[in-house]
Amino acid sequence: MDPECSRLLPALCAVLADPRQPVADDTCLEKLLDWFKTITEAGSSLLVLQENPCLVELLFHVLKPQDLSPRVLSFSLRLAGMFAAQEDCFQYLQGDSSLFVASAAGQLLVHILDLAMRAPPRGHPGPQACDGPACARKIVCHLEDSLRAAAAPQLTQALNVLTTTFGHCHGLWTPGLWGRLSPLVGHLLEKDPVPASHALVDLLLSVARSPVLSSESGPWETLALTLSRLSPMQAGPLALGILKLQDCPQALRTQASGVLLQPLACVLKAAVQGPGRPGLPDGAAGDSVTVDTLFSSKSACVGLLCCALAHLELLQLLPQCPSPWPQEALLEAVVTVLRFCNGSAVPASDLGGHLCATLVGCVRVQRAALDFLGTLSQRAGPQELVTQVSAVLLEYLSGPDSSPTVLKKAFQASLGWLLSSPKTPGCCDLDPHAQQFLRELLPVLQKRLCSPCWEVRDSGLEFLTQMARHWGGQAAFRQVLLASEVPRLTRQLLQDPESYVRASAVTATGQLSSWGLHAAPAGPEQPGVQQKSLLSELLHVLATDSEGFPRRAVMQVFTEWLRGGHADVAEDPEQFVAGVLQAASRDLDWEVRAQGLELALVFLEQLLGPPGVRCPYAVALPKAAPPGTLAQALQALCRVQLFEFAFRALFDCDRPVAQKSCDLLLFLKAKATSCGTPQEERDSPDVSSVEATLQKWQAGEHGHPLGDLEPAAVVAVLRSMDLEGLQDTLAESSDHVERSPQSLLQDMLATVGVLGENEADCY
Repeated sequence: MDPECSRLLPALCAVLADPRQPVADDTCLEKLLDWFKTITEAGSSLLVLQENPCLVELLFHVLKPQDLSPRVLSFSLRLAGMFAAQEDCFQYLQGDSSLFVASAAGQLLVHILDLAMRAPPRGHPGPQACDGPACARKIVCHLEDSLRAAAAPQLTQALNVLTTTFGHCHGLWTPGLWGRLSPLVGHLLEKDPVPASHALVDLLLSVARSPVLSSESGPWETLALTLSRLSPMQAGPLALGILKLQDCPQALRTQASGVLLQPLACVLKAAVQGPGRPGLPDGAAGDSVTVDTLFSSKSACVGLLCCALAHLELLQLLPQCPSPWPQEALLEAVVTVLRFCNGSAVPASDLGGHLCATLVGCVRVQRAALDFLGTLSQRAGPQELVTQVSAVLLEYLSGPDSSPTVLKKAFQASLGWLLSSPKTPGCCDLDPHAQQFLRELLPVLQKRLCSPCWEVRDSGLEFLTQMARHWGGQAAFRQVLLASEVPRLTRQLLQDPESYVRASAVTATGQLSSWGLHAAPAGPEQPGVQQKSLLSELLHVLATDSEGFPRRAVMQVFTEWLRGGHADVAEDPEQFVAGVLQAASRDLDWEVRAQGLELALVFLEQLLGPPGVRCPYAVALPKAAPPGTLAQALQALCRVQLFEFAFRALFDCDRPVAQKSCDLLLFLKAKATSCGTPQEERDSPDVSSVEATLQKWQAGEHGHPLGDLEPAAVVAVLRSMDLEGLQDTLAESSDHVERSPQSLLQDMLATVGVLGENEADCY
């Protein structure tokens, strides 16, 4: 411990132990306890206590619940566990109504139980919780009483403690503990309804994941029984958790898959005459229970379908996804759900009629179904079903009743299915069916770009940007897009009243322009004029837009244009870079300035080559730029005033900007110094005036101009600056001094007047 901290700590302990003194605020106490936890973890708890006995006094003080908030008390409990405080207060605290305190108390009980059982008395054949140390026996008895309790909070806390125990403790004593407590857990399954089902599911999955328990058959049998006893809504999370397990028996996996698929099987049966597609449960035991849930109430029906769709979406993305995956049946089921929601489904049973009345216009189910439909695009499907998917997506995109969030998800799902469309052999263009979908989609997009709702316009622009990024060079897409009004409308949205829309319009227009898909000029075609006009318009946005989002978008577009060799930029890269950096240097948004440094780095790499990767095992030094190339590059950098922009950014009040500038200058310094000669270093020009100006900038006096810089002067300044040290300084957190333990102790003592007037570090 720091000597100054050791000097201050006794005084602070005396203050905290004095009931007449006001207790410091919660934040200070949390930081203090966290610091104590750190120093005890770094060394022996006993050693820390011997060297600082006042810590014990402080610990007992902060364990007084009546004086502290639940958050601080939870920190105190974690710390108390490191000193093995007496267990009689743990049970009292575990009954606290605060979630923070109950969680911390549970973790503390697990910690002490693990410590007690880790070192059994000599001569014992094996560790058993029932004959372990007294504190372990007391904890186990407390858990048994809680599992028998009628009060839901007490039962839930006991289940949570056991979940943590089997999740973190894998000693040989854990099978004995589970063998003793599992009958009580099994007794919970006999109740109707099953109490504390969420906590019970977490416990059973924790037991199944335990490496010392999963080898036995008991946990798997309990999981199978639990799946059959829980309601369809409660069983969903358990079924998903079971399917994630590595060594799960196949019979249990089949049962869990059936639980997740059953709701969609019921929906499909409600709208399809005759036998459905194979792959979904047919007449399973849970069918009637699921139907009852769908019939019971609107909230139950909506909740069950949303959970089933969300769980299946997660399941498809997992390596443990069931095989074979019922892709066709699921596609048809999700399309059916969406048709129930927009009123176009034809019911085939009483359940179908009920679903028509319940789900029509239900945004929650629409969102969940569209999310899952987009995920299903990652797998193939028969063309018949893909055509149905395209049709239902167009219905939602063109429907007048679709909400903005539903439209956004419909756009995202449409993009997924377009991306997954099969490619024609020997051609990267879209297949005929996807082209037809695209031809039908563009008029809908054109309509949505004129929507009075800004969220809809924004979603349409984002969709257009993604399409242009993927298919901007493909003939079918170009033909369909240029035949529409979409490019012209996109250009008009640069003046949208909503800043988010303007930003998305900037990104979309920039992407279209990169592929030559810009809006046609109003008069006779004049090659090049329209793109220059767009460049001027985007520069105007950068210089005048009152919101930061559009200006950031312009900088990102300009960086992509420079990196990609955009035709407008290639005509005169220096003029382009100089104009952009001049505008970015005056911007008050730090992200715009940081993006300006990114653009400057791209320009620098194009002149000198990319920075080399630092490898500790590399034999050769980084490749240096040839002297002639370096001199020409430095002259170009001086002409665009890149150095003035970078040096100002180096002393920026926003640390990310300063860090980015420091990295850029270090890259340039490495390139410049690696090809210099000792004679050049001795003959370097006088740069005292430049260094004086930089010192004033560092002090915040930015009104002083840097003046015209010559390449030799730039190299001399870079060599004289300790950029490596500045980089280390910038890497530290901005409040690293104020967060120090010494500063924390000083502040807490200052609040009660123990320190002198000038001793506090009040930040």
